[in-house]
Amino acid sequence: MRPLDEEQNRLEKEIRQLENRQKILLNKKTNAERKERTHRLIERGAILESVFPATVPMTGEEVKAFLLALSHLPEARELPPKPPNAEGTR
Repeated sequence: MRPLDEEQNRLEKEIRQLENRQKILLNKKTNAERKERTHRLIERGAILESVFPATVPMTGEEVKAFLLALSHLPEARELPPKPPNAEGTR
């Protein structure tokens, strides 16, 4: 019976190690996704401020109201949902 107990303990230890490895990989994935989102938000905020410098001193709510007002302009409805080559151009 002793060898079976040792085998069970070894397998339980291996399972714990694999579970910990899985947690580490999930954390890395989450961190990478968060970093990508943060970069995207910063990049788009910089674009907004460069195109509309008046938004720099505005609060978040004021910027939101400004963008909502822009989105209701007739010209905004004519814009394509996704301009060609929008991704990958910097």
